[in-house]
Parts: sequence; structure tokens; C-alpha cells
Amino acid sequence: MNSNYKKIYSGSQIDVQLLVSKLRSIGIEGIVKDESESGRLAGFGAPIQGQQDLYVHNDEINSATTHIKSYLNEGKIK
Repeated sequence: MNSNYKKIYSGSQIDVQLLVSKLRSIGIEGIVKDESESGRLAGFGAPIQGQQDLYVHNDEINSATTHIKSYLNEGKIK
């Protein structure tokens, strides 16, 4: 992953997609990395299926993490 991006969350596909939607609503575009899908496409297995990582650009880290923490504290995502 490009060093201009930082992982801010790791979890299920459903949770990550909810967070991506939440970030988009405030103008932040997150990048989702799915190791199991990448491995499947390359012909390899992956130990944790359905686990995804959410990355945001370094310039948006503060805003993104503030909103993610707020959303997590609401109990909508574990």
C-alpha cells in the first residue's frame, strides 16, 4: 500500500462497507484492501476470509479517525 495512506480499521466486509459509506458522506474516500480476495484471484488461499482493511490518505487521518471513533462509540459497529 502506498505510504501516503494509513490503515484506520480492520474488520468484516459489512462493517468496512458501512464505514466507507460514512466517510463518503463527509467527503473522504477510503480504500478497501481485501487480502483474501487478492489471494483468491491470484490462486492462493487466505487465512481470514471476509476480513478487510480500510485505509485513508494521510491528509484525512484526523478527520476520518474522529468520525470512525464516533460511529464506533454509537455501537453500530463492534
